[in-house]
Amino acid sequence: MPISVLVAYGTTNGSTAQIAEAVAEVLRKEGLAADTAPAGTVKDVTRYDAVVVGGGLYAGRWHKDARRFVRRNRSALAARPLWLFSSGPLDATASERDIPPVPGVRRAMTRLDARGHVTFGGCLEEGAKGRIAGMILRSGKGGDFRNFPEIEAWAARVAGELAKERQTT
Repeated sequence: MPISVLVAYGTTNGSTAQIAEAVAEVLRKEGLAADTAPAGTVKDVTRYDAVVVGGGLYAGRWHKDARRFVRRNRSALAARPLWLFSSGPLDATASERDIPPVPGVRRAMTRLDARGHVTFGGCLEEGAKGRIAGMILRSGKGGDFRNFPEIEAWAARVAGELAKERQTT
């Protein structure tokens, strides 16, 4: 039976959901069973062997649905392999260097003994919801800074760690 992984995400305009889907697709290609779901809709994670949680970054904080998901499921998440990702910088910095997790995510990593975290570039394009998003777009600072080969390589590393762990148990 393949290892089952939930990839839950918090997003406002959908770009973090697209990252989550890309992560799940790689996990499936690597032979794992992977589901994606908006973090706010997940009621139970206990049927999964491992979990990946992603959240868009807004004003230095993880998306509220990702934060609430982690709080609501802390016991179950602490009992299984867990990885976290953030998406948000609207420039090339996430591809140029390792960006540490924001303080709230760092605390969650410590409390839940997460195996890793990565920050991917974000995406903010015309039609995005929110007053601040509109201001950012009007200032000319929007765009798509996601690096899908980088996202896929990270997901492949997660799959590799899970496969190696399965072999040793």
